Amino acid sequence: MPSYRRILLKLSGESLAGYTHQGIDPEKLHSFCSQIRETCRLGIQTGIVIGGGNIFRGKHGQDAGFDRVTGDYMGMLATVINGLAIRSEMEKTGQPARMLTAIPMEPVGERYSKSRAHECLQNNEAVIFTFGTGNPYFTTDTAAALRAVEIEADVLLKGTRVDGVYDADPEKSKDARRFDTISFDRVIELNLQVMDQTAFTLCRENSLPIIVFDMNKPGNLLKILRGEKTGTLITG
Repeated sequence: MPSYRRILLKLSGESLAGYTHQGIDPEKLHSFCSQIRETCRLGIQTGIVIGGGNIFRGKHGQDAGFDRVTGDYMGMLATVINGLAIRSEMEKTGQPARMLTAIPMEPVGERYSKSRAHECLQNNEAVIFTFGTGNPYFTTDTAAALRAVEIEADVLLKGTRVDGVYDADPEKSKDARRFDTISFDRVIELNLQVMDQTAFTLCRENSLPIIVFDMNKPGNLLKILRGEKTGTLITG
């Protein structure tokens, strides 16, 4: 039996790029969307927030000479490109999907509202939230936390290339220790960079658990939803 009724899945834009580190890898896109389709088929209402770093990162705009606000808007537009790719691939797999945007962008996508998101989720559509929060200076991690709280998700699932939260960077330290579970307070105490502080605080204040897991390994998402221990659970 599924462990959750409604989830919010956060994916980085870089994860869509696969080994190319830029653009969209068709095989990675298909893998992710196939896993999400299986989630929906279990009857779990699924929201998705996708980043845009495989196309453009807002902070890189400043390095290129753009002001911060312009760079952030460019990054938010990149999330819309990724959202369109996910929606198209989801529909190819036979799973209905809806893309909602934080600002008016018809006919590219529908304007986000909580009521519209709830309606689509209850119709078993995978709902893709794009254009971040609609405001500069906020990351897609914060957008994921905000949308998860707004749609009353049971959990925020952060799909990464690492299989959980470690006390050090596992890609740099062979002695890094992975946590099966850890509290919000302990993450702050150890200064672990799980999410940006705004996103993390929003989850903490709303008692929204976070699971950090390796999305690149097919089957991990379904394991979590079936109650199997995968990744790291962050809770109160």
